[in-house]
Amino acid sequence: MTTVNLQQWLRAQCQEYVYDLRGVFRTAGSTHWPLTATHAGDLEAQLHDHGHLLPLPKEPAALANVLEVSIVDFLLDRIAASDGALTATRGGERFYPDLEVSGPGVGDAFYAVDIKIAQRKVTKKTPPTQTQSRITLYTGNTYFAYPTLHWPGTFRPFADYVQHLDVIGIYTLNRDSASRVDDLELIVQEPWRIGSRKRSSTTREYLGAVLDLEDLRQGRGEFKTADEFYKFWRAYNFRIGGTVRNQLNKLLAQQTQTPPGD
Repeated sequence: MTTVNLQQWLRAQCQEYVYDLRGVFRTAGSTHWPLTATHAGDLEAQLHDHGHLLPLPKEPAALANVLEVSIVDFLLDRIAASDGALTATRGGERFYPDLEVSGPGVGDAFYAVDIKIAQRKVTKKTPPTQTQSRITLYTGNTYFAYPTLHWPGTFRPFADYVQHLDVIGIYTLNRDSASRVDDLELIVQEPWRIGSRKRSSTTREYLGAVLDLEDLRQGRGEFKTADEFYKFWRAYNFRIGGTVRNQLNKLLAQQTQTPPGD
């Protein structure tokens, strides 16, 4: 079986992704059923005219969730069509990663594929050059900080993955469109290559990416090597709250227990 370079494969697939979400369907409306449409555009227009099509949310986090589901569905379809070379398992809510990819095409190793969505920062004077806010690469005080432990909300320990990859969706918000999204661009990068030395949140323990769009495209972050990235962020003084501390203590205790039969 042909060996798959997963990063290159993802980039090739993402070039073919078409954003086709047009709104939220509601049953109430003025249509006199049955409705007859000659093509998808005609159907969309009729649903809109008869009050069946509501806009997608414009709030960034809600819209990001919609986009993430669409992109994961698309990738799962492509993986299913890989003639058995690749397999994938979908993550859940607040789970890392969004997709775990394996299969004979990648030597049955495990790869973490996470979906990130960011809005372009639009100004009146110049074309967009940055994201509206920093993309979150990882949660810094749990699975990333303790990569050999199997944390809740993960498939396996962070260190068990051969490679971590991000599929980043960059879009321009269109407040006047039911689909809300213009000029969606998909970028595939290893997280460390787009890492910054700043958090993505002042209140949560999140590692942030660089803001510049061209830096995201080129994988031109603030670290020269993966080792430099991991050394910097694993030494960062992230806050460990009570819930995380209890989880950590439990995982450490499990790790030190003597295996049955020894």
